[in-house]
Amino acid sequence: MPLPDQSPADRIKAALQTRYGCDFPVAAAQPGLADLAVIAEHRSIRRYAAAPVDPELLRLLFACALSAPTKSDLQQADIIHVADPEIRRRIVATIPEMAWILDAPVFLVFCGNNRRIRRISQWRGKPFANEHLDHFMNAAVDAGIVMMNFIRAAEAAGLGTCPISAIRNAAAANSRELGLPEGVFPVAGLCVGYPSSPGHISPRLPLDVTVHTDRYDESRLQEQVDAYDRRRHAYHPYGKQRRTGSFGTADFYGWSEDKARQYAEPERADFGAYIRRQGFSLK
Repeated sequence: MPLPDQSPADRIKAALQTRYGCDFPVAAAQPGLADLAVIAEHRSIRRYAAAPVDPELLRLLFACALSAPTKSDLQQADIIHVADPEIRRRIVATIPEMAWILDAPVFLVFCGNNRRIRRISQWRGKPFANEHLDHFMNAAVDAGIVMMNFIRAAEAAGLGTCPISAIRNAAAANSRELGLPEGVFPVAGLCVGYPSSPGHISPRLPLDVTVHTDRYDESRLQEQVDAYDRRRHAYHPYGKQRRTGSFGTADFYGWSEDKARQYAEPERADFGAYIRRQGFSLK
């Protein structure tokens, strides 16, 4: 967490040094430093104080989140506030390894919504001529942007958050719990509350890997990932190794080994079938 007497510029430098393992010059006169510091210091929060989130603040955050950019002004994102503890318990039962979700004061589900524009087309007597993969992607991207806008607004208000993509592990069952009709689908859940512990800044791949000029370049990818593995391990090593029954115990266990093990077995392989049942052809 930032020190009380740290300037926004110093907070940004410290956060990005942790995040990327290198120095970032920050001009003291740069406009928007307080906002940039909140963004640079982002961390996922999984432990929450018992304090509730005021309903008026939550409504304000919804309004800020839905002020996000939206493809062609189609506004294809919805937020479901799961206020009923029984519904939340049934959703969490589909992801029992994340029982801590029940401790969050607020649990939200961000959804892509292609249903509204289809219904509007019917009301206005117009054909819906965009039955293809892109119209699904537009709704999914809109929902993701709205969720990130909510996270940004929540952190500015002193709250912590943690996205829950595992809501899609049982997408059909959770859609029934939430009453999602055809054309609406869950993108991710989000836990929200006041942090009871500061969490930690998660190191990221270096910008040389993820930012490209003019053309995509992965000519040094393996050595860059290897260096990132070592840097991340030195700062915050994994507490346990994934799927040791299938892959044994590695002498060195870094980010790339963990992600390779994660994607070595099927994950949400039925999601495409679920999306088609929700009325998307994906053609």
